[in-house]
Amino acid sequence: MKKEALSIKDIARVANVSHSTVSRALRNSPLVNAETAERIKKIARESNFRVSAVGRSLATGRTNSIGVVVTTLDDPFIAEVATGVQDAANARGYSVVLADSKSDPEREMKVVQLFEERRVDGIVVLSSRVGSVYVPVLAEMKIPIVLINSFHPGDFVYSVSLDNIGASRAATRFLIQLGHKRIAYIGDRSGAQSNAARVAGYRQALENSGIPYRAELVLDGDGHPESGLRAMEQFLTSLEPPTAVFCYNDMTAIGALHGVQRHGLSVPDDMSVVGFDDLTISPYTLPPLTTVRQPKQEMGRMATEILLNLLGGSVAENSRVVKGELIVRESTAPPRATLISLREPN
Repeated sequence: MKKEALSIKDIARVANVSHSTVSRALRNSPLVNAETAERIKKIARESNFRVSAVGRSLATGRTNSIGVVVTTLDDPFIAEVATGVQDAANARGYSVVLADSKSDPEREMKVVQLFEERRVDGIVVLSSRVGSVYVPVLAEMKIPIVLINSFHPGDFVYSVSLDNIGASRAATRFLIQLGHKRIAYIGDRSGAQSNAARVAGYRQALENSGIPYRAELVLDGDGHPESGLRAMEQFLTSLEPPTAVFCYNDMTAIGALHGVQRHGLSVPDDMSVVGFDDLTISPYTLPPLTTVRQPKQEMGRMATEILLNLLGGSVAENSRVVKGELIVRESTAPPRATLISLREPN
């Protein structure tokens, strides 16, 4: 005969603890002593106990789910950060609901509001496009939200971000130390705050080394390989091509690599290329890409921990800033000579 499953009330009586302690232990809450939590879980396992998500939601007012808003589902950077979010959430007994804003600020706000209607307990937003609009909306929603790679202060807004200025300054300074003086930058017009910060770091490094900032060496793309290819084509056909290019992200850099090579030129002999992100594919490009490594999964985990600590009643710091790391590979080298323009003669 099948053993009848115990309820939370039964488990609490057997374990000699409160109902709330049993609930927290089964959610892997850090508020429960490890020994007590293991004893409760052992009783639950032996009694075939299964948590009812509906029942738990009615009893606690919580759904034990968090919403995650991403700008796009086809960006490897987003995928790695989202993996960190999911790992941290699952470890604490939370499920993750993912939605794509398609880089549209209006759609992003609608997704956030939809998540509230679905009664998720909190929300993580990757590379937010909305900005300060969140502040009055969240003041009404009363739901915690954590932004990754986008910082906008407010009573209900928390963030995890990279030191974009410092990381970009270091990447540009590295190219200068190799001997490059004409260093271009390919940005992302939709990157908003992060792009502005990376341009600022690039510019600071040039000016700190006595190299004038030249507007013609800064082009905007869209963060995808095709825009990196188009920008590189434009640079190579300018009157004075650069000898090195620093890119907003690795996807842009991959397009730039292709743009150099399709003209029969060499990376890094004719052109050095630096990316940003250190995607899993970056060590396998030809040549392997020098890039700034963002701790992507760690950022996802940190954001989730902030969110879950807020939900648990703990005081959380409003923002955390992490450092990037320059990863030097084979796409960079000292300039061999001034690159001759590929512009067609008039």
